[in-house]
Amino acid sequence: MFRPGLMKGERILITGGGTGLGKVMAEACYMLGAEVYICGRRGGVLDEAAQELMAAHPDAGGKVVGIACDIRVPEAIKEMVDTIWADGGALTGLVNNAAGNFISRTEDLSPRGFDAIANIVFRGSFFVTLEIGKRWIEEKRKGSVISILTTWVWNGGPFTVPSAMSKAGLNVMTQSLAVEWGHKGIRFNAIAPGPFPTEGMSARLNPGQQQDAYSDMRGNPLGRVGEMRELANLAVYLLHPLSTYVNGQTIAIDGASYNAGGGNFARLAEWGDDQWQAVKDMIRATNDKDRAQRTV
Repeated sequence: MFRPGLMKGERILITGGGTGLGKVMAEACYMLGAEVYICGRRGGVLDEAAQELMAAHPDAGGKVVGIACDIRVPEAIKEMVDTIWADGGALTGLVNNAAGNFISRTEDLSPRGFDAIANIVFRGSFFVTLEIGKRWIEEKRKGSVISILTTWVWNGGPFTVPSAMSKAGLNVMTQSLAVEWGHKGIRFNAIAPGPFPTEGMSARLNPGQQQDAYSDMRGNPLGRVGEMRELANLAVYLLHPLSTYVNGQTIAIDGASYNAGGGNFARLAEWGDDQWQAVKDMIRATNDKDRAQRTV
C-alpha cells in the first residue's frame, strides 16, 4: 500500500513486538525503512523475531532490535529507553501494544489475576509513554503515540473486565494527552481492532477453540476476520508525519462488528461451572508455557 522507504528516518518502539499484532506492525515499519525496537519479557522470542524479520526483508534499509524489558517496572523502562536513545538517538514513535488478557467470570478473579492485566496494559503502557514523552518534551522533539485498544472501551467487556478497564484508561490517556501535549508536537491516537486471530489471543480468549472460534463470522457485516496487513497499514499511517493533523482519535478496525453486535464476550453468560473450570485449566497451561520463556 505504501511506497518503499516511506518510513526511512523513523525510529519506532513497539511493546509486545515479538509476536502477534506487534510483530506484524514491526514488520510493516521495518520493511518501509524504519529502525524498529521491539520489547517484551521473553528475550529469546524477541531475538528470534528480529532475526526473522530482517532475513525476510534484507533490502529494507532499517533494522529490528529486540530488548527484553518488563514494562511493569519503571526502572526497567528507563534502562530500555536509555539503551534506545544511545543506539542512534531519539525515537519518533511509540506503539503501546503489550497486553495480557484472558476470559474469566469477574467473581472468580483474584487480585493477582487483575493485576496481571492492569499492571501491563494500564500501568505499564502509561509508564512507557511517560518516560518517552518527557524526553521528547525536554528535547523539543515531535512524536506519535499509538495505543492498541479494543472496541470494548465504548461498550464494556463482560468476562474480560480487567482488560476492558485498562484499555478504557488508555483511551482516556489518548484523549487527554492529545490535548495536553499536542501543542508540543506530540500526537496520540489509538486503534481498536476487532477479530485479528493470533496464537496468544486465541489461547486465552478462545481456549480449546483455536481452530473453530472464528469459523462463523455471520455477526460481522463483512463476514470475515481482519487481515494483519490491514491493521499494519493503519498503524503506519498514524505513525508517519504526513498524518500530523490526526490527533486524539480512537479508530475501530473491525468490519463494523462493534456496530452490529457489540464485539465482546457477552455470549459467555450461557456457560456453566464445568465450562469455566475447563477454560481455567487451559489458560493456566498456556501461562505456564509462556512463563518458562521469560528472561526478565
